[in-house]
Amino acid sequence: MEELPTLPGDDRELLERASQGCEQLFEQVGRRVIGQQATVQALLASVLCEGHSLIIGVPGLAKTLLVKTLAEILAWKFHRIQFTPDMMPADIIGMELLQDDPATGRRGMTFVPGPIFANLILADEINRTPPKTQSALLEAMQEQTVTSMGKMHRIDRPFVVVATQNPIEQEGTYPLPEAQLDRFMFSLWMDYPSVEDEERIVAETTAPGQAAIEPVFDQATIGKVQALVRRMPVSQHVISYAVALARATRPKNAAADEFVNSYVEWGAGTRAGQHMVLAAKAMAVMEGAVAVHAGHVRQAAPYVLRHRVLPNYQAAGEGVDTKQIMDHVIQSISEPDYA
Repeated sequence: MEELPTLPGDDRELLERASQGCEQLFEQVGRRVIGQQATVQALLASVLCEGHSLIIGVPGLAKTLLVKTLAEILAWKFHRIQFTPDMMPADIIGMELLQDDPATGRRGMTFVPGPIFANLILADEINRTPPKTQSALLEAMQEQTVTSMGKMHRIDRPFVVVATQNPIEQEGTYPLPEAQLDRFMFSLWMDYPSVEDEERIVAETTAPGQAAIEPVFDQATIGKVQALVRRMPVSQHVISYAVALARATRPKNAAADEFVNSYVEWGAGTRAGQHMVLAAKAMAVMEGAVAVHAGHVRQAAPYVLRHRVLPNYQAAGEGVDTKQIMDHVIQSISEPDYA
């Protein structure tokens, strides 16, 4: 039998404080964002991993409010970038400008940072801007740096990008290339609220004032929690399970079944397995578990795989969408044995 790893004793106190803090974070967000619990929980998990998320939903579902509220609770520097068709890369990363030096009186080129230099970025309607401008985010999302005029500039950490898309209006939009989609840890869908939640939303948003919220983690503490996520113990069978889920999405692969071979053009890459395990660690921290289990991977899998599985023409013709493919894969792959 495989010997299951355990969390060192020194980390257990931090784990308890982190779990309690996450509960408070969740409660604070709920004061302003009503419902959408699954999306809020997943977004919190991505923040603990310092991972980026893509939120898709129709207008008016509190996507922007959710991100702004999270930044306020974390006391992070927040910038909202409204993507438009005429936006240029320099509008995001910044540019070199000719400026006078007050001390010497000389003129020289000085880098003026763009809005990408913050802890939490809301890339609102990211698919409204052309690929050239979308690609300005690639280096920042992967390396936490930007390059202007051949000079590299580092972005302070923590650094998280949350992008939004409207699934209804496709005219005048530019689909994100697969390379950029793969930089997002999660793809989250925000659905319409329940009747009870919608009635509460209408009542509270038409009343005077706004619910007060309080910061939960300072930057030093969130840094410790993010480091704890990385240290969370994971057994080999959990890693094998995450890899098996990713490989099962790839057509013409030994792990793929007839359904996947029939309806999938391209499956998830290696980052899918990495992100499933990392997200599972974050979810274990949020619930105060001392080790990661396969249930955490199953919980993270839909968010990780949703934007990494590309259905083919046959799937489009027969009405098979990505969600159906994901559900099939998750249901068909059983957890590996411990031995």
